[in-house]
Amino acid sequence: MKIATELGQRIRKYRKGKGLTQEELSSKCNLHPTYIGQIERGEKNPSIESVYKICKALELKTAVLFEKIDDFATDAEETTVPLKAYAIIEKMSFEDQKAMLTIVENAASLNK
Repeated sequence: MKIATELGQRIRKYRKGKGLTQEELSSKCNLHPTYIGQIERGEKNPSIESVYKICKALELKTAVLFEKIDDFATDAEETTVPLKAYAIIEKMSFEDQKAMLTIVENAASLNK
């Protein structure tokens, strides 16, 4: 996955989490709504200034937006799928992580 795509997906996630439309976000950060859409779809690489404006409008630290983004900066799906699964699982409680491990182990044993 390209970094621009991952960044756009993250921006969309935080925007929707705030209950904002693309138009509302664009108004808050003084960027065109079409540009916000292009960023969210990974079609445009936003400038540092644009990222700063978006983060400020979302009340989000830029460091949070870029956290572990280099883990996803590859086009090889076989690399990104495990990394995405890891990112989800690491946020779970320890007990939920153990349960998820059991599920994965059971699913893996079915494919033998």
